[in-house]
Amino acid sequence: MSQVTARVPDELVDALDAAAAQLKHSRAEIIRRALERYLEDFQDLETAMERLLDPADPVLDWEEVRDGLLDSD
Repeated sequence: MSQVTARVPDELVDALDAAAAQLKHSRAEIIRRALERYLEDFQDLETAMERLLDPADPVLDWEEVRDGLLDSD
């Protein structure tokens, strides 16, 4: 496992300490979990952008999709 150092504003450290106390976890655990979630979201956004910009990916008309969902009931 590697160690990472970052400078953050005092207010963020205060919020981190409050969350760590409430959750009964270390600062490191809170930061690790936050980074994991952020990077998961980043990967999801990257995938969405790739699909959005893919000319081979069909564009669906919302009205047709909605009507198709309503008809399946």
